[in-house]
Amino acid sequence: MSEERFGEFVLVRRHGDGHVAELALDRPKAMNAVSTGMARSLTAACAALGEDPGVRAVVLTSTHERAFCVGADLKERNSFSDADLLRQRPVARAAYTGVLELPVPAIAAVHGFALGGGFELALSCDLIVADRTAVVGLPEVSVGVIPGGGGTQLLPRRVGAARAAELVFTARRVRAEEARELGLVDELVDEGRDREEALALASRIAANSPVGLRAAKKALRLGHGLDLRTGLEVEDAAWRTVAFSGDRAEGVAAFNEKRAPRWPGE
Repeated sequence: MSEERFGEFVLVRRHGDGHVAELALDRPKAMNAVSTGMARSLTAACAALGEDPGVRAVVLTSTHERAFCVGADLKERNSFSDADLLRQRPVARAAYTGVLELPVPAIAAVHGFALGGGFELALSCDLIVADRTAVVGLPEVSVGVIPGGGGTQLLPRRVGAARAAELVFTARRVRAEEARELGLVDELVDEGRDREEALALASRIAANSPVGLRAAKKALRLGHGLDLRTGLEVEDAAWRTVAFSGDRAEGVAAFNEKRAPRWPGE
């Protein structure tokens, strides 16, 4: 395993052959509250991972034992003037967008508190694995703002408009069992096993074609919410990017020769 640090608060670990990258939030003294500096680091780390052709899956984790991420750094925000807050907005938004626009499958490994912007980081991933200590929610209206890291758009896509409205308007916190029942998280695991299980899932994903994974994620993201005919055109365009690739040729050959594929990644 190799490690690379992006600023003071974000750590990237590449596991095994490097196809699985762990993007670790590492600001434990503040329960991973997203400060301006942390946001910049997260943006830079996501850009680096997205440009790395060897990465096939990303797992977003936390180094804090009791929290995934408690959201925006409200202590920092309290010191801002209106002008400061306006200047900081693009920096914060870029961090959430960086996770959302990772071109490979992304999995959040959640334990403890994942609130506000912390839950929005998890929602920006394709899948969420949570342990039984997880508490999630979007409490922004209770402090006079709204979810601003994608929550008002990502949550309805997960649980439907009415359920998302109830959760946002009440600002309530949801514990792990109910979160799984509502579809706020995808997999519920034993306490302390969220990271391990998410990395194992990422390894299974990373065994597949890197060209296929990127194309499939693009089709899923771009096609969501479109009418069926338009969505099928998005899918067809993605299919054309992989149909004549080296990965496709290798995949078919490996299947016929009854062996594991050796993906060229192109």
